[in-house]
Amino acid sequence: MNFDNMKNLLDNFVEMGIAPGNTISVYKDGKNVYKYSCGLSDIENKKPMVGDEMVYLWSCSKVTTVTAALQLFEKGLFLLDDPLYEYIPEYKDLTVMEENGEIVKAKNPITIRNLFNMTAGIRFGSNLESAKEASRLTNGKMDTDVMIRCTAKEPLYFHPGTKWLYTPCHDVLGGLVSIVTGKKFRDYVKENIFDPLGMKNSVYHVTPEIKEKMAVQYVYEANEEITDVVDAQFGGSPKKGKFNLFEGNSYIMGEEYDSGGAGIISTVDDYVLLAAALANYGLGTTGERILAPQTVDLMRTNTLDEEKRKVFAQAQLRGYGYGLGVRTMIDKAAGGSLGSIGEFGWGGAAGASVYIDPKTNLAAVYAKHCLAPREDYYQPRVRNVLYSCLD
Repeated sequence: MNFDNMKNLLDNFVEMGIAPGNTISVYKDGKNVYKYSCGLSDIENKKPMVGDEMVYLWSCSKVTTVTAALQLFEKGLFLLDDPLYEYIPEYKDLTVMEENGEIVKAKNPITIRNLFNMTAGIRFGSNLESAKEASRLTNGKMDTDVMIRCTAKEPLYFHPGTKWLYTPCHDVLGGLVSIVTGKKFRDYVKENIFDPLGMKNSVYHVTPEIKEKMAVQYVYEANEEITDVVDAQFGGSPKKGKFNLFEGNSYIMGEEYDSGGAGIISTVDDYVLLAAALANYGLGTTGERILAPQTVDLMRTNTLDEEKRKVFAQAQLRGYGYGLGVRTMIDKAAGGSLGSIGEFGWGGAAGASVYIDPKTNLAAVYAKHCLAPREDYYQPRVRNVLYSCLD
């Protein structure tokens, strides 16, 4: 293996202004075969990026959440097509806001499959009345279970199962894990994923000690202030802009809210241990198994028909379908991909990305800690260059 291409790519990202600093960790056949960092983790203080910085993973957290939920699926605690209300009764009688603004009764119940594959249409956010109610009920601590139950009162974007829309379905999925197990979501994940895999630098909430270990988070702003981090994540690549400071993570709503969709803080060296386990069909480098091989294959099996896949128009999603919470490569020609059919993963709003390939037992985690990360530019390049470095 020769990773010169990857080194040059990351160096170019910094030189071109794609990233203030970036880092990558690569595993092949259960071994760390490459690690590289360049640029700055703190522009103002000219602090170099060295690779052990903690960063907000934002939506890369979803890979953990679907893994945790699939562990319960393996134990027979639910089936994918079970109605969500069987486990969280508040989701029994749901409404939908039609395009004309009319509120109608939902034609279908939300199933657990709908949570996994983003077809539930859940309306969610700190500015909604449901979040304000949860804050009142928890004195601002935003207990995960309370927030998830309150969310059920919001009208859905569409009738469940009829469309694909990127919404915080996995926050509700994380809440389901908490409710089914009777444990805080963070505690379940630590006991059943982080600890077995030796992930000692992955957490759900920032403490003063963790803050000291974090890279400064920036936002790439071209013309105007970023108000929606998800829109900025999936937006196109502005040609000119600047890096501005951006504090915090809006999806970590309170000290008791464990966001399944965006809550993890980690390092590339730590999070790649989860990616490596999934690339090895569920078997971690510690020898601990977190999922069965058949479950990993189910996770990376496309669940969307052609009509629902029309929303996958961005360059970083071309050629991909969507499995149980992850993009999954189904058409290499359409994606212009050097990778394998079934390569899977996801990206985060601040430029973290997870690449997992069980066919070649390859895993990588890339990060740059910059919102509005221009995924359409960097993600396909990192993927293709990664494969070009293999023997």
